[in-house]
Amino acid sequence: MLRFLTAGESHGKALVVIIEGVPAGLPLTEDDIAVDLARRQKGYGRGRRQKIEQDRAEIISGVRHGLTLGSPIALMIQNRDWVNWTEAMSVDPVAGDVEKVTRLRPGHADLAGAVKYGFDDVRPILERASARETAARVAVGGVCKALMREFGAAFRSHTVQIGDIDAPAPGEVDWDAVEGSPVRVADATTEARMIEAIDAARNAGDTLGGVVEGRVEGVPIGLGSHVHWDRKIDGLLAQALMSIHSVKGVEIGSGFAATRVTGSRVHDVILPRQRWSDAPWARETNNAGGTEGGITDGQPIVVRVGLKPIATLPRSLPSADLRTGEEIAAHYERSDVCVVPAAGVIVESMCAIVLARAALEKFGGDHVRETLRNFHAFRATTGPRDLIE
Repeated sequence: MLRFLTAGESHGKALVVIIEGVPAGLPLTEDDIAVDLARRQKGYGRGRRQKIEQDRAEIISGVRHGLTLGSPIALMIQNRDWVNWTEAMSVDPVAGDVEKVTRLRPGHADLAGAVKYGFDDVRPILERASARETAARVAVGGVCKALMREFGAAFRSHTVQIGDIDAPAPGEVDWDAVEGSPVRVADATTEARMIEAIDAARNAGDTLGGVVEGRVEGVPIGLGSHVHWDRKIDGLLAQALMSIHSVKGVEIGSGFAATRVTGSRVHDVILPRQRWSDAPWARETNNAGGTEGGITDGQPIVVRVGLKPIATLPRSLPSADLRTGEEIAAHYERSDVCVVPAAGVIVESMCAIVLARAALEKFGGDHVRETLRNFHAFRATTGPRDLIE
């Protein structure tokens, strides 16, 4: 079973990852992981922190001569900003008093976390609750993308909304234009309006949320299962995506729009073999977003996630003090104005983690050769039954 753990605080020494269950023989280098770490740091509306950090995951173990060993993979991402926080985030006891954060931020983990863990200082909560942790997940996603490429899968994302500005729904997305856009949209007019909205929010001391869409092409049919609630692939995707910081809603396929029309307009008609191209089974549409009955159906996975505006506002909201309960302005620490463009990369990573785990559950194998042999043998059985028998 593929599993991973992350550790580390936002202003601690480093983020650390351990990944277990990756088969031996998978080509993997630090450069493979670096691509998405760099993409995550881009995006209009990011804060000053991104100018300090230059995220790169160092592979500590589990890889030899560019190939995975089948043993746990350990990764470390140094926090360059640590040098400015050596006393505040010291592992060892420090002499004297360290300033405590007690001004609670509405919308963050501050109050609930401090009460749950019994702290009189919000610092231990906000450090781990920070979205800085997603850099570690993106590193894991880089490993999982490398594995899913062996099955022919490709991961993409783009922005479909920032604030109240919607991007036009294209028939085909110009992915090169998306990657070149500071807000990750293909339409130049929409890009300009989104940048203007982010600037307005920054000038007002405010923040903006939005919606990103992730797409995964080349996902094999048969990942996940209908037999239990915790094996349904759409449920696993939704849980993984909801775990991303600031995400408050997830749709798969047409999502809530499907509730407004009749079933005859929603369900994806299965085409006869005369209309197939090179893949077994084809559909007229993909309203289901690549899953049916908790199982991937061979269509592209399409997910959308809604992100609330981040909770750390330069123009602090009214709040209360953790120690006294008295009214006070919420704490402010340097932050982003809008994380929506960067969130697409994290969405891709979480999808890759879920799908890689499901693929290994389905096809098994201690070496990539064995895994792919099982995959190709299964794929040979996915056509109409009379062609197999």
